[in-house]
Amino acid sequence: MSQPHNSSDLISLVDNGPERSILARLILPGVVVDDDPLEELHGLATTAGTEVVDELTQRRGTPDHSTYLGKGKVEELRLMVERHEAEVIFFDNDLSPAQVRNLEKATNAKVIDRTELILDIFAAGARTHESRLAVELAQLDYSLPRLKRMWTHLSRQSMGVGMRGPGEKQLEVDRRLAQKRIHDLKVELEKVESRRERQVSSRNEIPTISLVGYTNAGKSTLMNALTDAGVLAQDKLFATLETRTRRWQLPNWGHVLLSDTVGFIRDLPHSLVASFKSTLEETRQADLLLHVADASSPNVFEQITAVYQVLEELGIEEKDTLLVLNKIDSIDGPRVLNRVLDRYPHAIPVSAKTQKGLTPLCEAVGAALAKEFLDVEIDVAHHDGKLLAYLSAKGKVESRDFHDSHVTVRVRMPAGAMGEVHRSAIRVVPTQLTIQSDVAVSEQAPSDSAADTNASGDGSDDGAETPSSEVA
Repeated sequence: MSQPHNSSDLISLVDNGPERSILARLILPGVVVDDDPLEELHGLATTAGTEVVDELTQRRGTPDHSTYLGKGKVEELRLMVERHEAEVIFFDNDLSPAQVRNLEKATNAKVIDRTELILDIFAAGARTHESRLAVELAQLDYSLPRLKRMWTHLSRQSMGVGMRGPGEKQLEVDRRLAQKRIHDLKVELEKVESRRERQVSSRNEIPTISLVGYTNAGKSTLMNALTDAGVLAQDKLFATLETRTRRWQLPNWGHVLLSDTVGFIRDLPHSLVASFKSTLEETRQADLLLHVADASSPNVFEQITAVYQVLEELGIEEKDTLLVLNKIDSIDGPRVLNRVLDRYPHAIPVSAKTQKGLTPLCEAVGAALAKEFLDVEIDVAHHDGKLLAYLSAKGKVESRDFHDSHVTVRVRMPAGAMGEVHRSAIRVVPTQLTIQSDVAVSEQAPSDSAADTNASGDGSDDGAETPSSEVA
C-alpha cells in the first residue's frame, strides 16, 4: 500500500529559487574592456535578485539591426537558455523595442537591456515618496515607445469631446494615459524640487559637503566613519537611493553638513538623471564635493570618468572637488595605488573600513573650505540691525562684544557673502576662530522641521524609511 505524500514533500518540489539569468554583451570597435567585460552587469543582475548561470560576449563591427547580436550568437543564446532553463537574458547594451521582441521570440526567454535593468533595481530600492516618483517617471519615459497594452482593462473607457470614441486603437489610449501620468509626475516632482531647494538653501549658514561617486565605491561606509551616522552600507550596487545628511564635527573647523547621495554608474539612463535632480539638490548646492572612488577596482579610471560625466550632465562639474581613493585596504601591493596616484597626484587615499587616512582627509577638507569661507572680525553700528541679521543668517557667529558705539562680531562667513559686509560694516579684519563643539553630532539641524524633511509633503509615506532630506 502506497504511503500518502507529506505536504512538505510536495512543497519541496516547487522551485522557489531566484530567477536564472544569462548575461550578454556586444563589444563594438573602440570600446575598451577589462579582463571581465561582464563584471558590472553580473553585479547588477545579482542586485536584481537573479542567479547568473551563464555569460556570452561578441565582438562585432556593428549591431545586427534585428537581433543586435549575430545569428550564430543568438542561436548560442537559445541553447544556453534551454540548457540552464533560464528565464531572463540581461544585455549590457541598450536595445530597441524591435530587437527585444525578436530576441525574446528567438530564445523563448525574457530579454531586458541595461537601462531597463537599472530602472528595475531603482524601483525595487526606492523607499521615500520622492524617489518613488522619480523612478516611476524614468520608467514611463523609457516605456512610452515600448508600450504593450499596459492598461488593457481601460480599453472600454468612454471618450470626451474631440476623442475618437470606442474605436480608438488601444495603443493610442495607452500612450495618452502614459503621457498624462508623465505630465502629472513632472508637476509633482517640480514641487518637490522647489521645496528641497528652499530647504537646502536655508542651511547656508553651515558649510555643506556632498559625497559623490560610482555606485558601491564606499560612500556610505565613509560617511559612517566620519560621522558615526549608522546609515545602511552594503556591498552591492545602488544600496543608497536617497540623500542622507548628517552633522560632521570637522577637526579645527567646527560643524559641517555631510550628505551621502545616490551612486552613479556608467551609461546611467538620462531619464533617471533628470528624474533624480531633486534628490541630488544637496549635491548641486554643496560647498564642496568629495568624489569617492574605489581604488581597488580594475575599472577605477573609467568609473572616475563616468562620475564626472554625470556631474557635467547635472551642471555641477566645475564645483570644488576632492578625489578620495577608498578601499586601499583591498589593494594588493602599492603598485596598484601608485598607478592611480600617478594620474591623480592630489587624490587622498583612505580606507573607510579601517579608518586609515581619515586625518589627512579631514585636513584637506578644512583647507578646501578655507578657500570658500573667511574668519573675520566685524565692527557693526548698533543701529545697523540689517547687517547684524545678515551676519547671523549667512555666517557662523562665534561671539558678539558690545561697545559704546558698535558691536564687534566674530564670524565665519562664505566668501561670496562678503560684498554686503564690506559695504555696511565699520571695520572688517581677518582673524582665526575657534569654533566651539556646542552641538551634539546627533542634534537636529535648526533650520529643519518635520514638515520640510518629509519629501512627500503630507507625512504619509506608508512606513517608508527616514526621509532623504533629514539631517541628524
